[in-house]
Amino acid sequence: QAHLVESGGGLVQPGSSLRLSCTASALTLHQLAIGWFRQAPGKEREGVSCMSSRSNLKHYADSVRGRFTISRDNAKNTVYLQMNSLKPEDTAVYYCAARDGSWCAEDMDYWGKGTLVTVSS
Repeated sequence: QAHLVESGGGLVQPGSSLRLSCTASALTLHQLAIGWFRQAPGKEREGVSCMSSRSNLKHYADSVRGRFTISRDNAKNTVYLQMNSLKPEDTAVYYCAARDGSWCAEDMDYWGKGTLVTVSS
């Protein structure tokens, strides 16, 4: 059964960095569009970053552009989200998702269960 598992979340201080990982089972991530989404308490889920399938096209939300980087290790079948200069407003549950298509959408085909990132002093 195909599934995604996120890891790497935690409690960090403002200005710190974290790297989230998303590992897939029964899926080949480089053939899929991969997205990172997040949902903060009391807010709707929002897209953070997307990487296209079979190419290196990437997109970032305005709120994270220049601070976050999405990448993929095909040999490990893992996608990463490097998060630098973290802010309290980055606090959220972060989800990895994959879609059998060229780009991300709200209706992604596969979702992980999420990993909590808390940015607080």
